[in-house]
Amino acid sequence: MEWIGRLKLAINYIEKHLLENISADDVTEKVYMSPFYFQKGFKIMTGYSVGEYIRCRRIYMAALDVISGKEKVIELAYKYGYDTPESFTKAFSRFHGVSPKQMKGDAKKIKTFLPLRINVSVKGGNDMDYVVEKMDAMKVIGYERIFPYDTAYQEIPKFWEEFSYNCTKGKNSEEVQKVIEECTIGELGVCIEDKSRKNEFCYMIAGKYDGGSVPEGMKLFEIPALEWVKFKCTGPMPGALQSVNTRIFNEWLPGNQDYEIATGVNIEWYSNGDCSSLDYESEIWIPVKKK
Repeated sequence: MEWIGRLKLAINYIEKHLLENISADDVTEKVYMSPFYFQKGFKIMTGYSVGEYIRCRRIYMAALDVISGKEKVIELAYKYGYDTPESFTKAFSRFHGVSPKQMKGDAKKIKTFLPLRINVSVKGGNDMDYVVEKMDAMKVIGYERIFPYDTAYQEIPKFWEEFSYNCTKGKNSEEVQKVIEECTIGELGVCIEDKSRKNEFCYMIAGKYDGGSVPEGMKLFEIPALEWVKFKCTGPMPGALQSVNTRIFNEWLPGNQDYEIATGVNIEWYSNGDCSSLDYESEIWIPVKKK
C-alpha cells in the first residue's frame, strides 16, 4: 500500500474507533508500517502527532455533545477517555478556550476540528539531491535517550545541547572524551524504533564503532546491512534538515514507484564545520527495499 493510502486508512480507522481506548500504536498496526516512520510522516504532513490528532478529534466531538446537553460532564469525561471530570474539563478548556459549562447553549464558542482530508500534490521528488547506496552492517556507539513521539522535536535539540556543552566545557572524563573523538561521536543521529515501548523511540547521538572500550553511560547498537536512500541537505541547521525531511514525506515517498521504507531506523549525518552557515552539509539516510 502506498504512503497516501496508509494515511487515509489511518484517519478512517481513528474515526471508526474514536470512542475506544486506541493509541498511536494501534493505528500504526492497522497500516502495516514502522511506527517510527508512520508517526514521523503523520506529524510532518498533518502538523499533529497521531496522539494529538486523536485527542483533538475527541475534544471537538465532546463539544458537540456539550451543546446538545444530553449528557453530564462526568459522563462525557469517561466517554472520551478521561480518568476524571476535572482532567476532561481542563483539556476541554485548554482546547476551546471555555469550560463545558460556559459553552452550553452557545455553539459559536466551539473550536472546529474536523477529520483531516489528505490531498497531496505529488511531485515525485525528481529534483531532490539523493543517492541510493547499499551499506554493510555497522556498529555505532554513543549516548542513548528515549523520547515520546509527541515531544521529540522539542526535546532532541536539548539532548544535543547537553552533549555539546559537556564536550566543550570539559565535563567529560579523559576516557569518555577520547572515545568521543576516536569514534567521532556526534557525526550521526540515529533514531531507532523500539517495539517494546508504546509511543516512544530511542535516539542516539553516535559515531561508528570499530572496537575498544565502551565507557559507562554509552551504548552500542548494530545497524544491519541495508540499502539506504541518502538525501543531501545544504544550509543552516535545523532548518535545512527539517525542510528536506518535509519534502521526503510530501514528495519523494508518495510518488516513488520503486522503493518503500524497509525498517524502523533513521540516520542523520552531520559534517564538521559551522552548522549555522549557509553551505553547511548534512544528510538524511532512510533504509529502503524494492517494492
